[in-house]
Amino acid sequence: MLNIGIAGLGRMGQRHAEQLALRTRGARLVAACSPLVAERTWARERLGVTALYDEFGALLRDANVQAVAIATPTTLHAEQAIAALEAGKHVFCEKPLALDVASCERVEAVARKHPQLVAMVGFVRRFDAHYQEAKAQVDAGCIGKPFLIRSQSCDKNDPDGFFVRFAPTSGGIFLDCSVHDIVVARWMLGGQPKAQRVFASGTIALHPGLADCGDVDNGLAIVEFEGGARAQFYASRTFAHGFEASTEIIGTAGSASVGLGAHRDRVQSRDAAGVHHAVLADFIERFDDAFQREMAAFVGACKGEAPVPLTLSDATEATRIGVAITKSLHSGQVEVVI
Repeated sequence: MLNIGIAGLGRMGQRHAEQLALRTRGARLVAACSPLVAERTWARERLGVTALYDEFGALLRDANVQAVAIATPTTLHAEQAIAALEAGKHVFCEKPLALDVASCERVEAVARKHPQLVAMVGFVRRFDAHYQEAKAQVDAGCIGKPFLIRSQSCDKNDPDGFFVRFAPTSGGIFLDCSVHDIVVARWMLGGQPKAQRVFASGTIALHPGLADCGDVDNGLAIVEFEGGARAQFYASRTFAHGFEASTEIIGTAGSASVGLGAHRDRVQSRDAAGVHHAVLADFIERFDDAFQREMAAFVGACKGEAPVPLTLSDATEATRIGVAITKSLHSGQVEVVI
């Protein structure tokens, strides 16, 4: 069994904690860390965790912890990942790895000093069975050579504006949402191509409070990759019906798509009001199985059973592109990716 401690017990942290404690074969959740008493109480009462800490350093000093899952605020990810690696712990870190490229590169440099340790960032769509099937079709040449990606991450509107309160530390809509699409696009295009130039635009449709931190609730971006491939990304916080994450891969001999329509299932009803189908509530419902496969892949890599499926370099490039897109949003100009 791999003994794992988790840092951060908010929305994503609780999701990962339940995954590790209840659903991940070969793993055991032995410790949890949060500065909030209520969250530590939840871990004890809901999951039976008895080693509870209010400070990250204390979690790292627990000799029983072999690996750490980091689900804290994004601004803490890089420093905590570095501290965990230097403490001799395997690291799983929620996306993005950091909000700036320099911090990502520092994590990579420390990880290279500890090659015996696994360091992986959670880009969950890489573990979704439907995305993996589309990737297999692309790799098999079914659509010819892929040259254009259209991908979107669109959340159901939250009238309470949770993400407005989160916006000052999120890095903006592209680093928070489109980072998933960036990783998928480079994966689907093959060879992990480097981005060269980006252009972004956005608008505030429903949440004016985002203007205070230079963010938008709907954004569009175009990315030009080396070799001629292109990608178009759309991110939204304001969908009325539910959550939609979809990707279309266009090639020289066809195309493949994943997730169009936000269908919860295959049942469709018809009545005088129209044609209807149930929709997905949020990303947790959509990627439930993928979260399970993601953590299983991390545990397997830590135990030496399989290679790490994602590299820190993937995370760094996602941040590099996301930062350039955000800069373009603010400047209104085409930005070179550096």
